[in-house]
Amino acid sequence: MKILLISTYELGRQPFGLASPAAWLRKRGHAVTCLDLSRQPLAERAVREAGLIAFYVPMHTATRLTLELLEPIRKSNPQAHLCAYGLYAPLAAESLRAHGVESLLGGEFEQALVDLAEHLSGLSASPQIHPLDSNVSLARLRFVTPDRSDLPALNNYAHLVMPEGEHRLVGYTEASRGCKHVCRHCPIVPVYNGVFRIVDRETVLADIRQQVKAGAQHITFGDPDFFNGVGHAVPLVEALHREFPELTYDVTIKVEHLRENEQLLKTLRETGCLFIVSAVESLDNAILEKLQKGHSRDDFFGVVEECRRARLALQPTFVPFTPWTTYANYLDLLEQLRRLELIGAVAPIQLAIRLLVTAGSRLLELDEVRDRIGPFDAKSLIYPWEHNVPGIDRLCEELQNIVSSAEELKQGRAAIFEKIWRAANRAAERHLDLPMPVAVAAVPYLNEPWYC
Repeated sequence: MKILLISTYELGRQPFGLASPAAWLRKRGHAVTCLDLSRQPLAERAVREAGLIAFYVPMHTATRLTLELLEPIRKSNPQAHLCAYGLYAPLAAESLRAHGVESLLGGEFEQALVDLAEHLSGLSASPQIHPLDSNVSLARLRFVTPDRSDLPALNNYAHLVMPEGEHRLVGYTEASRGCKHVCRHCPIVPVYNGVFRIVDRETVLADIRQQVKAGAQHITFGDPDFFNGVGHAVPLVEALHREFPELTYDVTIKVEHLRENEQLLKTLRETGCLFIVSAVESLDNAILEKLQKGHSRDDFFGVVEECRRARLALQPTFVPFTPWTTYANYLDLLEQLRRLELIGAVAPIQLAIRLLVTAGSRLLELDEVRDRIGPFDAKSLIYPWEHNVPGIDRLCEELQNIVSSAEELKQGRAAIFEKIWRAANRAAERHLDLPMPVAVAAVPYLNEPWYC
């Protein structure tokens, strides 16, 4: 069967979500074409010839871009079976179905895609999934090495920028999926609900080997939390370092897990870790409690100190605009980033992100959220909400425009931070001067400006 796998966006990474199922499907004899539309044009011939067209939807932006594609693809090939797979397939089920998607596969999707292809090609009389189901599988899969053979070369994707200006080619892989934790705002929770699944070590290493052969000098581990399974993660990076001692990598780890495993920071550094991304979200303890993040403001300060002691760069991410944001706690966030000399470590968009309330979100458990949201917007894929202080919504919009314009003009993080500082103080009717010069530590970072 001819199958077309499409990715619309994956944070500037070569899509694991195409390479992994492609390997499974090709192993069963299917003719698979992979298209990464963030780096390639839509191949009309591949669309017209496919019997199954499956869209990878791992995040909000990717899903919105997919929705825009569905109608023209349906017109180009009305006979093809349309499928969406990945984290947002069940979360955006209503919108995807309304645009002609027939199969929705969430969770561990590789085997489900194989089952669907076998059914559609007549190789299986009784599929494990019904084409109209929103199928979420948390099965423990025996993964195979992803097949990246027809994806754009790594030099087409985000690069690692080192403090001295050197650019390194970046590969991407996943050692686990899902998450043990159930933070209220996280889109992983409605699908995995506290479950995480590992990819066996040899498969991860095999995937990294092929990317190193293709030129990768640095690897991003895309696990939602690399320390969900410390007993899996640490032996993996130790084995990786033995095989590729010059290879560097980055990981994402919760503040809570960094506090619990401070002794392992040295191990990360010694095995080639350059930086750790951590979803801090807020420095306000009341907001952290609303989000059920599992850490406090002081925990974050402690992690900053421990990472510096271990000579590891920490790159915190935030959701600064929530229904509970005040001018005071937003200005405090800026002041703490300045005080801690973290301005260079925080991508400017992180200071302008607005909380998304998606379908199935645990935020809907809160009366104060349910009372504030409007009807679900099937186009934007969220429940819209407005802050009870209109000026805060206007500030968020202004900051997003500042960041967008600055990215286009390639301004540095210090210059963008200064603009954000002045806009926030102006909105709050405060006149607190920003101490100059702004201290911006040189840190490694990936040159991909989008976020989710």
